[in-house]
Amino acid sequence: MKVFIAIGAILAFLSVAFGAFGAHVLKARLTEQNLSIFQTGVQYQMVHALGLILIGILALTVFTGQTTLLVWAGWLMTLGVVLFSGSLYALTLSGVRVLGAITPIGGVLFLISWVLVVAAVLRA
Repeated sequence: MKVFIAIGAILAFLSVAFGAFGAHVLKARLTEQNLSIFQTGVQYQMVHALGLILIGILALTVFTGQTTLLVWAGWLMTLGVVLFSGSLYALTLSGVRVLGAITPIGGVLFLISWVLVVAAVLRA
């Protein structure tokens, strides 16, 4: 379960880096709407990076031995960041609008991962 803490920390680091990149480099190159889309990706990435850290901490402390739901939640949350935030980054940087069709898949993975966290808590 330490892997989710590590992934979460890496994603949080990247979120800060992408946020700074957006604010300092992309601000002059993107429309206000595209910059807002990029920042949405950054915000969701940070929130779910912290969620991954939470999952790792919960699994190591509260739910020792009963972590199957948390493992699923962690991997789905990780994939959700890749699909949701990644598609928003790719969309704004490439201008290929069809990439926006991937974003809701990542959002659904976020929802499922949080439901799994709730289920893990209720089972404990």
